Amino acid sequence: MTKLIGENVLMRIFIGESDRCGRKPLYEALVELLRGEGFAGATVLRGICGFGAQSVFHTQKLLDLSADLPLVVEVVDSQERINAVMPRIDEMMDGGMITLEKATVIRYSRKNREP
Repeated sequence: MTKLIGENVLMRIFIGESDRCGRKPLYEALVELLRGEGFAGATVLRGICGFGAQSVFHTQKLLDLSADLPLVVEVVDSQERINAVMPRIDEMMDGGMITLEKATVIRYSRKNREP
């Protein structure tokens, strides 16, 4: 098992489920951008309830399928790579919030795993 330890940046992009980039959901456009730029991975997390800057409460209810739930797109990479992609992300955003924080990364790889 390979264990790589390094200092990187965790970028979290907070958006709403109904946010769009053209005709595509914004979360999908962001993940496609990150993949196209060669990032190792990105994850979209869906919140079950929350509110943003306008204090509008969004919640997931059994009978409400159009709740515009909060989403978080997370990606971890070097500060340089995050900085390089930020202008493209800025162009796509029409609201929401981005946070950046230092992250110590421990990565496991199965390439050297014993049978």
